[in-house]
Amino acid sequence: MRPVVALDARLVSSQSTGDSTYWRGLLSGFAELRADVDLLLLSNAPPAENVPSVPGARWLQVGSSNPRLWSLLGFPLAARRLGANVIHTQYSLSPLAGRRGVTTVHDVSFLIEPRWFEPKNRYILARSVPSSLARCARAITVSETSREEIERFVPAARGKLVVTHLAPAPGVDPPGDLGGLRVPDRFLLAIGTPWKRKNLSLAIETARLAGMPLVLTGRAKPGTDDGAVRVGYVSEQVLSALYTRAVALLVPSLHEGFGLPVVEAFACGCPVVCSQGGSLPEIAGGAALVVTGFEAKDWAEQVSRVTQDESILGAMSLRGRERALDFSWRKCAERTLEVYREVAG
Repeated sequence: MRPVVALDARLVSSQSTGDSTYWRGLLSGFAELRADVDLLLLSNAPPAENVPSVPGARWLQVGSSNPRLWSLLGFPLAARRLGANVIHTQYSLSPLAGRRGVTTVHDVSFLIEPRWFEPKNRYILARSVPSSLARCARAITVSETSREEIERFVPAARGKLVVTHLAPAPGVDPPGDLGGLRVPDRFLLAIGTPWKRKNLSLAIETARLAGMPLVLTGRAKPGTDDGAVRVGYVSEQVLSALYTRAVALLVPSLHEGFGLPVVEAFACGCPVVCSQGGSLPEIAGGAALVVTGFEAKDWAEQVSRVTQDESILGAMSLRGRERALDFSWRKCAERTLEVYREVAG
């Protein structure tokens, strides 16, 4: 049976986050694959310019003033009315999806360490995600580490999970262009969000102790005299240029389900220094310097050691480029299409 798949596409055109990158990357993989699938991209907003063009895909706007009601009622009811035999969302899956439902759960860090989350978000995730995993026909996650953690915390997911590795955001392509952005000649890079588990204070302190400027992108809380150069959200072209020019990327996360910045940096030839948090060692695959523990002094010593030796940096860059070849959205789309076919027929 040819899958007719309804995607909850509201995040496709949102500002760059892992969830929006996942949808855009998956669509770009389907476009490259020329997949034998009918895609219904359902959203409560019109499409943005950065939505990948997939032959045969249709963007359909289904209005709702309440985002929760849209997820619970509007999206699954519209999908069923349009004849979808697969309904694909991320994390929370409406009971109305029935046995058509597929959910992608990137990680269960909210169960691993609840203190990393605000109480309201923690409560919603802890209530909705386990029940979604229990009712779905199939579930997708993004690393073997996440698969093992999901099965440990949500036993009902055992036997349902399929791993599809992610890849660099579709617009991340070296060398990129800074587009007038001014940064130091020699700098460390970190990708910023205010989430506690991202542990950005360690990146800031590491750079300070190592005596190097830190460029921090993304949605990060303002700092006061901490030395970080905050550039906010940047385009993927600018991000590519930052990866290409940075001496190294710092990823001090307490936990990651995948770690998109790691493979993006690899693809741009940027050496990576990361923690042992969650899936990071799995995704790094021996191509990054993985630091044990979260002491700034230890991180600074390791960073200083590698950044002061061009031969080490060159070897790390080469290993990273080789590791990046293991990840592609086409591979992700191929495995996802297999899941759709299983659910559809």
